[in-house]
Amino acid sequence: MWQTVLDRMLRVMLQSGTIIVVMPDGVSHSYGDKTGAPITVRLEDTATVRQLVLNPELALGESYMNGTLTIDGDQLQDLLAVIVRNQRNAGRIPWRQPIVKFRDHLRRFTQDNIVSRARQNVAHHYDLSGKLYDLFLDDDRQYSCGYFLSPDDPLEVAQAQKKEHIARKLMIRPGMRVLDIGCGWGGMALTLARDHGAKVLGVTLSEEQHAEATRRAKQAGLADQVEFRLCDYREVDGIFDRIVSVGMFEHVGLPHFDTYFRTLSDRLAPDGIALLHTIGWAGPPHATNPWLAKYIFPGGYIPTLSEISKAVEHALLWPADVECWRLHYAYTLRHWYDRFGDNEDEVQALYDARFVRMWRFYLAACEQTFRQGRQAVFQLQLSRSIDAVPLTRDYLYQSPLGVRLSGAAE
Repeated sequence: MWQTVLDRMLRVMLQSGTIIVVMPDGVSHSYGDKTGAPITVRLEDTATVRQLVLNPELALGESYMNGTLTIDGDQLQDLLAVIVRNQRNAGRIPWRQPIVKFRDHLRRFTQDNIVSRARQNVAHHYDLSGKLYDLFLDDDRQYSCGYFLSPDDPLEVAQAQKKEHIARKLMIRPGMRVLDIGCGWGGMALTLARDHGAKVLGVTLSEEQHAEATRRAKQAGLADQVEFRLCDYREVDGIFDRIVSVGMFEHVGLPHFDTYFRTLSDRLAPDGIALLHTIGWAGPPHATNPWLAKYIFPGGYIPTLSEISKAVEHALLWPADVECWRLHYAYTLRHWYDRFGDNEDEVQALYDARFVRMWRFYLAACEQTFRQGRQAVFQLQLSRSIDAVPLTRDYLYQSPLGVRLSGAAE
């Protein structure tokens, strides 16, 4: 029965590409329009088939992690590219529609990231071993997308270009007081202090990140310019000339968007500038993928521009500049995926083989969502004053984008 239902479901969904599924009874079925190289998937047991029917978004990742779904040649990237490209057809599966709608209606409850829950969610992902992140990130541990002037840019160059682009939008001057919300391992804060003379307060909820960022500031001789605190952004007092937040907004939670932007407005000087850098969804709002929510980013949510804009309006902030980065994160993720793959033995020594498969699936799925889906990066430059930034964007491009790599590994 379950094999028959899965067969019908896949015939509706998979309209392009070529996927061959070998069922537990050994019978093979071909799906798609026979374009592209065929990808063969093998399902090991009936329980996997049943789970794929009932909750495919969760079961696909789980069965790959558990080894009950295997791919000939381990063509994971190719498989996920076809699935994401055909995702729009999932709405044509009748029994899936009420489940998706119900999940969408629950968004505000599942993403209610009060301070205590936010700390737990952050610890789940960011308090993993620092050695893990050293195995696939750049030397500065930038865990957000780089800025690629060319798709061939090395990862270190793209990440330095990202920081420089953000610094230009912030119009940093020596002595300015900067708040870095979600400072990670301190790379952005240290760059703004070292290269631009800013005085930076970085806040994070990750104990691992806080300890490493504090160590790096001391090692770089910047402890008098940069302070890192283990606290929630809602617990910060004071007024700042500039606020920067890179890759943190995805963890705010939909019910707290208004609070987040009101906090920016309250903490920003009258002539100040804020820069928000976040993954975004270029389509109608929808719930977080259940596999990502369970295993990778509990409480995480990818906002649409309309959801962000509504909260910006409520906070009476000016959207001085809005930029959409397309494919930059896909290029970044491919660097991470390849580096992770080169170091899988070391990752397995830190954790286990299931963890390796989980993170391989995570990196590949995210890359293909940026390549084949509606995911991008939004950068919003915000201000309280109408004239806080120049009238045109010329100030961003008056000279070639300088790449600062000095001290990146400090």
